[in-house]
Amino acid sequence: MTAARRLGIDRITCDGRGLCAELLPELVGLDEWGYPVIPDPAVPADLLTHARRAVAACPVLALRLDKAPKPG
Repeated sequence: MTAARRLGIDRITCDGRGLCAELLPELVGLDEWGYPVIPDPAVPADLLTHARRAVAACPVLALRLDKAPKPG
């Protein structure tokens, strides 16, 4: 069984290229300056492969995929 994952952004490193939003529009939007916005960081199982690809494609390594904390 795969652990739940959460999408995160290092806002200091991010330079707003928007590639993450192009590769993963289901989870990542862009604000008015072109920086990523993730309204719900939980990554559904059916989007995990796409999320991994978006993380790997980030040119400045600002996007990350973390294990979600266990409830309780």
